[in-house]
Amino acid sequence: MIRGRCWKLGDNVSTDHIISGKYKFSAIDSLDSMIPHVLEEVIPGFHEKVSRGDVIVAGRNFGKGSSREQAPRLLKIVGVSAVVAKSFAHIFYRNAVNIGLPVVVAQRIPEVSETGDIIEVDLESGVVRNVTKGFEERISPFPREIAAILKTGGIVEYIKLYGAPPWLGGTG
Repeated sequence: MIRGRCWKLGDNVSTDHIISGKYKFSAIDSLDSMIPHVLEEVIPGFHEKVSRGDVIVAGRNFGKGSSREQAPRLLKIVGVSAVVAKSFAHIFYRNAVNIGLPVVVAQRIPEVSETGDIIEVDLESGVVRNVTKGFEERISPFPREIAAILKTGGIVEYIKLYGAPPWLGGTG
């Protein structure tokens, strides 16, 4: 069960909004140097305001733009425990799953939620709740493979525990 404070964002939040491309080479030395710039143009000082467990709730096409893996990785590093949105850019969705950041498609939760609301995401039962508003939405369960990757904390951890899965050419 994921439970945290909502950070409400709109449609078309790009990977450049999450972490500007001008910082992409900072990761050569350390992702830590990029932390102060996470969502800096959308929510100034976000890295100091966000708390471990918080949830981003957004509109359509979250994570559009480049395939920059630092975007979902940095959201996870600063404490975001899940992103709930009406839709995701495909490469962001896959990058988030690969690093163990749950990304949940929901249509009504983004409409009823505001920054500061308490959001619960129950991946096992397939429910997202806005506790503050008393609103609940059923979501489609993850395919078995994605659920397993998220449960272990990402694809690298999954492979460490079980070996490469058949869908990646392995036998595990």
